[in-house]
Amino acid sequence: MPYYVYILANKPHGAIYIGSARDLRNRLEQHAAGIPDSHTQKYNIKTLVYFEVHNEVIDAVHQERRLKRWRRAWKEELIAKSNPGWRDIRDQIPL
Repeated sequence: MPYYVYILANKPHGAIYIGSARDLRNRLEQHAAGIPDSHTQKYNIKTLVYFEVHNEVIDAVHQERRLKRWRRAWKEELIAKSNPGWRDIRDQIPL
């Protein structure tokens, strides 16, 4: 079963959120519903701008932690490489 590391944003170069999930579609629905008192609700962060797939949960968790420690410019560069327009890429999530 795949595991995902993902980045959400509220607008290009705006507030971002980095997370990991086993069921990315379900997790995105939770974010869209607005988890009370959360960072994503406070800053209206709902646009999936980046994700990557891992085969093992430990790899996804390690990558999530690694990305959270990155400098902001590196995160923006990572997003821009695969999604220069910072558009919502939910439709690219594998079934």
